[in-house]
Amino acid sequence: MSNKLEGKVALVSGSGRGIGRCIALKLASEGARIVVNDLDTDPAMETIELIRKAGGEATACVGSVTEPDFGERFVRTAVDTYKGLDIIVNNAGYTWDNVIQKMSDEQWYAMIDVHLTAPFRILRAAQPLIRIFSKAEAEAGKAVYRKVVNISSVAGLGGNAGQINYAAGKAGIVGMTLTLAKEWGRMKVNVNCVAFGFIRTRLTEATAGAGATIDIQGRDIKVGVNPELVKMIENNIPLGRSGTPEEAADSVYLFCTPESNYISGQTIICGGGMTI
Repeated sequence: MSNKLEGKVALVSGSGRGIGRCIALKLASEGARIVVNDLDTDPAMETIELIRKAGGEATACVGSVTEPDFGERFVRTAVDTYKGLDIIVNNAGYTWDNVIQKMSDEQWYAMIDVHLTAPFRILRAAQPLIRIFSKAEAEAGKAVYRKVVNISSVAGLGGNAGQINYAAGKAGIVGMTLTLAKEWGRMKVNVNCVAFGFIRTRLTEATAGAGATIDIQGRDIKVGVNPELVKMIENNIPLGRSGTPEEAADSVYLFCTPESNYISGQTIICGGGMTI
């Protein structure tokens, strides 16, 4: 590995499983120290164990990103443990689908809270510390670039039937990215966004019949995609297949490297050629 992120401190929300775990492992493999987050302790500790076995450093901040005080706690964990904050990846999320006439307020706000309000709170909590670090570095004549990578979806860029709540949240994070790129540029913070296409995770696995469910804070949320729909989606992807969590993580990593120091306010699609 190139150790391009040696000494960096990274927050990765939703990193106990799936894409988030792969992001944490990728950043750690390049030298970053990771604050791992998951709703549950066991998955978070599994990710930490994998990082440590590979020779990296990681600590946990367990809990829901939608808790009002989570952003402050997440940021404080990084600073208290590693004395710094360099990379923020707003990855945590899930889907809770329905057509608009059948969608409850609870469904609507659940998606807005996890995909939009939670990243807002994390970034709001980070700003005062980033400002302090940036000012000290400028006074010392150091050019240190920090990275924010927000996660969107092709549903947020082009819409998707049955996902008005999810699509709205994922569209909103693009607006947040554009705004913070302007607000934080003077502090040498690159703020970018990755919109995922069809990535194979526990949320999108092909499932027949009623499908599987996951428990999100006491809610039984249906996951999985009809196998025939999976085939149709993959047939429409120019590369002819769905993406892997590792490939999704690689796209996030690109925005965390020094090579992205003059790229900000951008959204790229990690979708195998899928466009909107």
